[in-house]
Amino acid sequence: MYKRQVFHCAQPAYHEWVEKFPPITTGIVEGLARLNTDGARPRLVMGDNLYMYGPHHGASIHEALPYAATDRKGRTRAAMATFVLAAHREGRIVAAIGRAADFYGPRVTGSAVGELFFEPALVGRPINVMGNPSLPHTYTYIHDFARGLVTLSEHEAAFGRAWHVPSAPTVSTRHFAEMVGQATGQPVKLRVAGPLLMTLAGLFSPEAREMKEMMYEFVEPFVVDDSDFRATFKGMAGPTPHQTAIRETVAWYRTRVKQAQDQKHPLSSPSPHPG
Repeated sequence: MYKRQVFHCAQPAYHEWVEKFPPITTGIVEGLARLNTDGARPRLVMGDNLYMYGPHHGASIHEALPYAATDRKGRTRAAMATFVLAAHREGRIVAAIGRAADFYGPRVTGSAVGELFFEPALVGRPINVMGNPSLPHTYTYIHDFARGLVTLSEHEAAFGRAWHVPSAPTVSTRHFAEMVGQATGQPVKLRVAGPLLMTLAGLFSPEAREMKEMMYEFVEPFVVDDSDFRATFKGMAGPTPHQTAIRETVAWYRTRVKQAQDQKHPLSSPSPHPG
């Protein structure tokens, strides 16, 4: 691996993106650019999402779409991607961007299919979902996202642009939930959270308040086109099937829930013998 190579996957809290995300990205780029003293330009691979495209009216989401987001977080993502690729064009760094859809997996908590999805499923509570769960929606397994970023770092052809990393075949959110139910061994109940419920939830949760402006992703088909990546990097293994990825995710969440329950209700120790 190239010795001056950085993977930028850091991010602030979801509700602090607008204020804190650009300075983090700027600091990483400027820090790497200062290492460009001997002609060996440092390399940056940035993990990204799809917010910058904005509403796409059901069309497949591909890399040639314009950055048309009007929401705060989408504009923030667009500005950061533009800044990183401009630094590449200017010769200050060598950069590539890997983009994923809503991702899930072990250690993924703050996601549309994170802790608020898997933990209720494990304990038999309804899962709140936005929009229409019967529409197709691409979800990316976090391990596939990581493999995609590493693949970009290993190929000269990857640098200078953004790529959509491979995801398992798109299914509806409802079908995704059914697969979660199969992995947990109990039926999963979905409860649709409309704009009013999201507004109420936002009174108590800044993350829920921020999610409301992303509702457009769940009221129309959200299908990501990753064919360009697959055609260019043909030696990469295919994405993990959802059934396998969900089983691994459920196993991790099962351990997490048990640990939380043990901490809340620790087993009482026998009292020492009084002498």
